[in-house]
Amino acid sequence: MSTPRTVLVTGGNRGIGYAIAQRMMADGHRVAVTARSGEGPEGSLTVRAEMTDAASINAAFTEIEAQLGPVEVVVANAGITRDTLLLRMSEQEFSEVVDTNLTGTFRVVKRAAKGLLKGRFGRVILLSSVVALYGSPGQINYSSSKAALVGFARSLTRELGGRGITANVIAPGFIETDMTAALPEEQQKKYLDSIPAGRFGQVEEIAGVASWLAGDDAGYVSGAVIPVDGGLGMGH
Repeated sequence: MSTPRTVLVTGGNRGIGYAIAQRMMADGHRVAVTARSGEGPEGSLTVRAEMTDAASINAAFTEIEAQLGPVEVVVANAGITRDTLLLRMSEQEFSEVVDTNLTGTFRVVKRAAKGLLKGRFGRVILLSSVVALYGSPGQINYSSSKAALVGFARSLTRELGGRGITANVIAPGFIETDMTAALPEEQQKKYLDSIPAGRFGQVEEIAGVASWLAGDDAGYVSGAVIPVDGGLGMGH
């Protein structure tokens, strides 16, 4: 059983973020989620936050700290896509994705860091993607933002690793969410053929890894990239 902690999941109103928030609550943690719209799971604290705005993130943290105490576990999950091939991709489509997925993570982790240092405990969990290292046509912006999280976590480990703080990356593969359900059947079959496990993953399978990383047993795991992709990206 893990020590109960205050956990923040960004983008916790649907999909993987929602499942992680649910699992963290089941583990006995105090859970807050940020969302631009919608709500986190019942029993969690939902706060509004915009990943591209440091003041909005600061206000969200202040609210969480007042209601649940200092954040001890940060799950940076909020992210967007703007898929299109390089030659058609506008500079805005590139920078918007990087600003939310990468710089947004920087804003959240920076705001959390003082509290983590003060408590001499922290778990920073960054949600990347199999495409970070495997690549994906039409996703130069997204895969770049997600690959950058690996360097982020490893640099953070070198900075704060001596203070009881870990930083790790989860790299999900194709997970069954509203997004994958919307794909044409032919495309879904093509993707399935490339996954050794022969199926899409479940959001609960990502949540299980996040649960372990947040818990007492993972204190000596830091700077790791953990693929949860059915073998799709092996060796990348």
